[in-house]
Amino acid sequence: MNRVSSAIAASLTTLALAPAVAHASTGVGLPIVSPSSATVAPPGFSSNADQAMAAAKATSTMRAIHAREHPLFIKPWVWGTRKWFVTFAYRDKVVAEVDVSPSGRVMHVWTGPLALAVYGRGHFAPTFDSAWVLVPFCLMFALPFLDPRRLRRMLHLDAAVLLAFLISYGLFDHGHLQTAVWLVYPPLLYLLVRMAQLGFGGRVSSGRLAPLLSTRVLVVGLLVLVAARVVLSLANHEVVDVGYASVIGAHRLIGGQSLYWAGAAHGDTYGPIAYLAYVPFVLLFPWHGAWDYLPSAHAASLFFDLVTVAALVLLGRRLRPGPHGRRLGLLLGWAWSACPFTLLGLMMHTNDGLVAMLSVLALLLFASPGARGAMLGLAAAAKFSPAALLPLLASPRHGGRRGALVCLGCFGLVVAAAVGLYLPSGGLDVFYSHTIGYQLTRPDVFSPWALHPGLDPLKLLFEGVVLVLAAAVWFVPRRRSLAQVSALAAAITIAVQVPAVHWFYYYVVWFVPFVLVALFSLGVSKAENVLPQAQVSAPGAALSEHQLVRV
Repeated sequence: MNRVSSAIAASLTTLALAPAVAHASTGVGLPIVSPSSATVAPPGFSSNADQAMAAAKATSTMRAIHAREHPLFIKPWVWGTRKWFVTFAYRDKVVAEVDVSPSGRVMHVWTGPLALAVYGRGHFAPTFDSAWVLVPFCLMFALPFLDPRRLRRMLHLDAAVLLAFLISYGLFDHGHLQTAVWLVYPPLLYLLVRMAQLGFGGRVSSGRLAPLLSTRVLVVGLLVLVAARVVLSLANHEVVDVGYASVIGAHRLIGGQSLYWAGAAHGDTYGPIAYLAYVPFVLLFPWHGAWDYLPSAHAASLFFDLVTVAALVLLGRRLRPGPHGRRLGLLLGWAWSACPFTLLGLMMHTNDGLVAMLSVLALLLFASPGARGAMLGLAAAAKFSPAALLPLLASPRHGGRRGALVCLGCFGLVVAAAVGLYLPSGGLDVFYSHTIGYQLTRPDVFSPWALHPGLDPLKLLFEGVVLVLAAAVWFVPRRRSLAQVSALAAAITIAVQVPAVHWFYYYVVWFVPFVLVALFSLGVSKAENVLPQAQVSAPGAALSEHQLVRV
């Protein structure tokens, strides 16, 4: 019960922190603004809004669109000191955007999905995209899976599928948005089936665990990977909108302002924990109202990442006893640190690492129903969709009815406290419309369902799969190891992402810790978990089935 009390106390202390440190707040500024005058050039520009709109309308593409669709609603915007961007809307839907230089010269014309998806126009993360970053991290990620003596082992395919998201990302990064969207789903569906198979009891014989890497190499390699991630995170100045939104939310909490307010530019679509987790970092590195280096966002993403690595190393020791557990923990930390998509989230300083961190902590504290319920409550009160894991984590199959009630109670207490303490003046209706309601109805392009509304029946089918899977894990399997719980958590997390109207590469971070635990714990047979003879502490050290952690 001490761990239960500590976890709940820590959660509620975090929830109460922001109002206690309130002080005066400055306004919120965004780099995209409406010009103050149609005839006066903004600072740093030699053209005004009227001239930018005239240049945009004069392009052959816009003349052709205007001939088909009229009237068009035209709106000019200023992006910092870099450019004008002029949007064209027909019947309340953006149909085109024209980028105009500060001097009034047309730079680009975007139509179709790319008119909405600013992030999909190429060169999304230049430093991450470079070969000197991607190639070494991909090779390091593949190493723990490789066994040259057994080329047909399933783990080889698993590693290839995890890296296959890079095919989609590469196309996305070069402006091929629609093809990139479709190529996300084969690896997602493969991992969904694979994780369900492992979670419901399937085991695959595939060779020794990481036979190419000694324990000493794992230690040194993990330290090198972590150091490289820290350097790349600090050196990359880019902070995407979700990281920026979390900093603004924390800034408003410190100033005693509402998290959910009109004119938030959809930066208030998350639960309170997504902002509250940033409060300590904004206190250390205050925000000054500009979209700049944002040291608080850098510090937060690094903290989430380092805690995740440490928790994975400790989790390995929970899954296996003795030297086997130390080795497994090092493998988990290595694979997370080498994974290109965890690196992408870290370098772009998103808030998705918070979900991964809380997910791994929930596994690490799984033996305590209250602690795992509290961790899941924090994750759900940050990004909402982790709540789909509640039937799995609160199942009476691990902890009995009393454990299920404790887990449910702690989850509900944390979520209710988070939402209740920071509920806007309009109540739950306003909170819902700003968060879940907006996310369910947002205009988007990064999913088949957003690009092709006619696929709604297929989307409904996948939503049904989510409901069936989430309900099934309450009852089966009757006996389950912690590794099986991780596999089932991965399957549910992926199943929730498949029918989502918006998907992005950052979301790999949400399920990859669960996938890694499942693959390295269940993707090899018990006989194959024997270390090479030089690394075995005693003869006959192979693990028996009863040594798996039962939950």
